[in-house]
Amino acid sequence: MSEKVSLIHITPNAESIVAYCARVSSPHQDNPEYSKLLTYCIKHGHWSVFEMAGMCLEIETSRAIAQQVLRHRSFHFQEFSQRYAEVVDVNIYEARRQDLKNRQNSISDMSDDDRIWFQNVQQDMKDNAIVVYKEALKRGIAKEQARMLLPLSTKTRMYMHGTVRDWIHYIQVRSDVSTQKEHRDIAEQAKTIFCKELPVIAKALGWISISNDESYHP
Repeated sequence: MSEKVSLIHITPNAESIVAYCARVSSPHQDNPEYSKLLTYCIKHGHWSVFEMAGMCLEIETSRAIAQQVLRHRSFHFQEFSQRYAEVVDVNIYEARRQDLKNRQNSISDMSDDDRIWFQNVQQDMKDNAIVVYKEALKRGIAKEQARMLLPLSTKTRMYMHGTVRDWIHYIQVRSDVSTQKEHRDIAEQAKTIFCKELPVIAKALGWISISNDESYHP
């Protein structure tokens, strides 16, 4: 898998912070039990409380997939600069057949011959692109111009920061099968981190199994 996601930071005690802010009008704001409250907020669409905490992830992907991620404009991003630093690698991706019924979908049923061909031509393109890119730098051509020789599969790295509410929406949208597989891989890894760091909220969303007694009435 070319796409890798890791945690940079998350609001300390994020779930308790969300619950504390959700109880702004309650005399029991310091109540340490909050799982039923957060479940209630999600069930009834009280999403604003989940803006009170945030999480930042590091994403390693290609320039092509990064453009899809960057469309989520509620997030804040810092991305590897090809103008400032030298590019070191280009990703190799699998061959998938075009879905003739859905122009935004692809299907993993290519023949071995086509898979190998696609991998080989990518490797040749990668090798040639890196050679001419480095030659351009050697000739004194600026990095911001030399990068024009590189393909969309060039590796990049970014930091993606958003509120818990942002991440809920992103994971829900980009985990769907309509999302390109490589981008879906990013969303699934983000979901794994989310579930680990925010287990109560993840349970309320149905991302982790939940007990039957999670009812709450304000």
